[in-house]
Amino acid sequence: MPDDTPNRLAAFHDLEPALEDFGEAVMAGLSSEPKTLPCKFFYDQKGSQIFDRICDLAEYYPTRTEIGLLQDKSAEMADLFGPGCHVIEFGSGSSVKIRTLLDALDAPVGYTALDISRDHLLQAAESLADAYPDVPVVAVCADFTRPFDLPNVFEGAARRLGFFPGSSIGNFTRAEAAGFLEASRKILTGPDAGFVVGVDLRKDPALLNAAYNDSRGVTAAFNLNLLTRANRELGADFDIEGFRHHAFYNEEEGRIEMHLISTSAQEVSIGERRFSFAADESIHTENSYKYAPEEFQEIARTAGYRAERLWIDENQLFSLHYLLVDG
Repeated sequence: MPDDTPNRLAAFHDLEPALEDFGEAVMAGLSSEPKTLPCKFFYDQKGSQIFDRICDLAEYYPTRTEIGLLQDKSAEMADLFGPGCHVIEFGSGSSVKIRTLLDALDAPVGYTALDISRDHLLQAAESLADAYPDVPVVAVCADFTRPFDLPNVFEGAARRLGFFPGSSIGNFTRAEAAGFLEASRKILTGPDAGFVVGVDLRKDPALLNAAYNDSRGVTAAFNLNLLTRANRELGADFDIEGFRHHAFYNEEEGRIEMHLISTSAQEVSIGERRFSFAADESIHTENSYKYAPEEFQEIARTAGYRAERLWIDENQLFSLHYLLVDG
């Protein structure tokens, strides 16, 4: 049921998704072999600010390339999607990406934002509602990586159009990506339901390595902020200068890997727990999978979609896939 719907929103549904505890995740990750930390925890307030800076870096091509692709192909997309779409964004945003899509569409009947973070969801959805007073905006607080029932909104829409930009699907393993796409079919129901997914492409490893090892050290600061967050929120005693950022393209796996490398043998305390690090030992913080178009289309096919249209920028850096629910 709608819960304390802000005036600017058509409705707000809080499905009260279970949130993974940061402290528990850190303890579990540092107790594993090899050590890991989940990339979902990059995005505290400071981390989000740093990521905004990453998106403006000369070396970091994905954001500007995807935006350019959306702008260049928006009219074609609008003709293909048709009038009266109900746009459902997996991960709420008030960014230029969703605005570019909404600007192009013919009389969308509404926009629904899905996100697990209640505060971020409401802020982003209300900002979009202000910008598009003629488009009813609904916010649904839910974990969209797991199956859930979308509340009944905008009945009578010509079609549901999912939107998952930003190459975020690359943070899933291949199996997880297939599972997410399969789960999304429970949301993207009805006649001619479709899904637009941003997917980063395989390319020259030199370009990939430069994108995640920028010359200004902004990506390094983003990675190291995980340790700063653990110090601040968990009372850990990480020596930030005792770890260095390391990112590289693992060609066999088809992914960028990000790590934090201990520069010496050391111990870190979190509460009563102590964690030992050998010199050059790694904390694996993120994977970002890259796909050839046919690789991703095969994953989509196994999840019950068929590839309907593919858009790639002229430099062969980034792709937008338009998928239709198969049957």
